[in-house]
Parts: sequence; structure tokens; C-alpha cells
Amino acid sequence: MKRTIIKIDEDKCTGCGDCIIGCHEGALQLIDGKARMISELYCDGLGACIGDCPVGAIELEEREAEAYDEIKTIERMVEKGESTIKAHLNHLKDHNQDEYVEQALDYLNKHNININLNNMNSTEKHEHSSEGFCGCPGSGTQDFRETKKETTTDGNFSAPSQLQQWPVQLHLLNPMASYFQNADVLLAADCAAFAVGDFHNKFMKDKSIAIACPKLDSNMEIYVEKLSAMIDQAKINTLQVVIMEVPCCSGLLQIAKQATQKASRKIPLKLTVISLQGETIQEDWV
Repeated sequence: MKRTIIKIDEDKCTGCGDCIIGCHEGALQLIDGKARMISELYCDGLGACIGDCPVGAIELEEREAEAYDEIKTIERMVEKGESTIKAHLNHLKDHNQDEYVEQALDYLNKHNININLNNMNSTEKHEHSSEGFCGCPGSGTQDFRETKKETTTDGNFSAPSQLQQWPVQLHLLNPMASYFQNADVLLAADCAAFAVGDFHNKFMKDKSIAIACPKLDSNMEIYVEKLSAMIDQAKINTLQVVIMEVPCCSGLLQIAKQATQKASRKIPLKLTVISLQGETIQEDWV
């Protein structure tokens, strides 16, 4: 059958093992100093390992592959213990894979395997840093959309943050995270938020966000891949690129254009250019 599955560029792979920690299905192992897939049966094709790769050696592709098998995957999880099972279930919930979650829970119930799932409700299931997330705590996927943002009324007014998710740096983002599904996405240059005083309300409200620097970031090919995956697989609605007026910043627009050209779906692409004093000097649909 044809399905989406990861592809590893062994020439880029440094053997750091970060992707192996990020793969809760146990599909990856270090072999001869390189990350390799040990079985396509265990790869769910959701791409959680992509954000853990610091050199952009992993991408998603559609090819002939064995079907992902949740039962075989959860059997392996049982051997690794409760925390690993929780991480796996959280991973599936983050990607709205309800069918796989039900299969896993049915298996656990049938085999009388008791797992404390109290920390997997809608408000806590994304807090991987405390339980269930096996990578860097600062890179754990968190969705803030269900959290109410309130302003204070005691005279110490504080504008509420409009940030809907964590992380925000494009290298760390999983393009299939729940907050990108059918979302309006803001791709902003790192410096833009420091120039615009009202950046949150003006640009971030009701949008999922990715930030990047086309001058200082490395392996920007993965940026094109991730944005393309957001368009085709997460099915984002729109993409707005906010850059500074400095020449090097235009590279971010080129990355977005490459991604939209590579993607099979067509979505609206909007460009906003900010002056060094934080004023909007250009705004066009590209």
C-alpha cells in the first residue's frame, strides 16, 4: 500500500540519536553510526522525529510501505513501561489519531494492563515536559488554544499573549502537530516581533506560528519540506509571511514560495514587510 512514511538522508545524518528519542513507536535505531528505520510496520508517518533532527536529515514522503500496525507497536511499548506508553498515546492524541488510540486502549484492557491515564485529559495531554515526553523538555509540543487568555482588571493591565502553541522555531516544529491542522499560519522573521509593539494582536491572534531567520539558520531545505507538509498534510488554510525590510529577510518569502510551489494543494500566501521602526510598509497577496 502507499502511505506517508519518513525518509532519512544518511549523508546528512550525524548519528546524534535525537530522532530515536523522539520516535515513540520504536521505528528508529542507531546502526553503524546512522539513524535507520528498523521496520516500516512501526512508523506511523506522523513525522514527530522531524522536529528532533538538528540537521534536517529526515523528511516525509509517500511511497509503497507496509501498513502501520498499532497493535504491534503497543506490544513493544508494554515492554518499555508505563511512561513510554503514555508518551505514545499522547503522541497519537496530538495528531488526532483517535482510531489508533482506541486500538491501543482496547489492547491494554484485554490484557489487563493498568495505565494511569489521568494526566491525558484535554488540558494536560500536551505537557510532555512533565511526563511522557522523551526528548528535550523545551521542545515538547504544547497546544495552548484551549487555555483562556484573560486581561487583568486591577490597574496593572497586561495584554494577553496570543501564542497558541510551543515550540515556535521552525526547526523544532512538527508540521503535523494538532495546532497546524486546518489552521491559518504565520511565518515570521525572528526580529519582527521586536520591531512591532503590537505584534501579538496585529499578527499572531488566532494563528499558529513559525519563526525563522533566512540569514542565520542552517539546513533551510527542511523549512521548505515542513511548510510543504503543512500545506498538503496538515491542510493549513493560509500562510502569512512577515519579514523585515532588510534585504536578507526576503529569503523567508522565497522559502514560502518554494513550499507553495512544491505542495500539491494551493493556498493563499500573504506578504507583510515591516520597517525597522515597526511600521507596515508593504502588504500584498503573493
